[in-house]
Amino acid sequence: MLINPSSLKKVLASAMIGLMSIYGFSQKNYDTLSVKTSAVCVMCKERIETALAYEKGVKSATLNVDDKIATIVYNPVKTSPGQLRKVISKIGYDADSIPADQKAYEKLPACCKKDAPKH
Repeated sequence: MLINPSSLKKVLASAMIGLMSIYGFSQKNYDTLSVKTSAVCVMCKERIETALAYEKGVKSATLNVDDKIATIVYNPVKTSPGQLRKVISKIGYDADSIPADQKAYEKLPACCKKDAPKH
């Protein structure tokens, strides 16, 4: 079976437009949230980023330990800023105005606690 070059061009052009619109659409589906945390060390960073990575709808999460800000790229159809703050709280860290879950905070290593002595 031979394919007409003109038809092939039309099919390829149509496919490329479809892929570009899908890619463009998916890029617009994400919001970015910045959350002030009580993180103090690299272990905190690993805990927060890992917990957020398992949250449905989270595309990426990074924590800057110096300014204690978690930057989360997420799909607002699948999760919400409130839910993302709860995730951080439930593992023992403050998340903006939401205080850390007390039981989770007590289980954190000493270096991860807000009142830990600075080295």
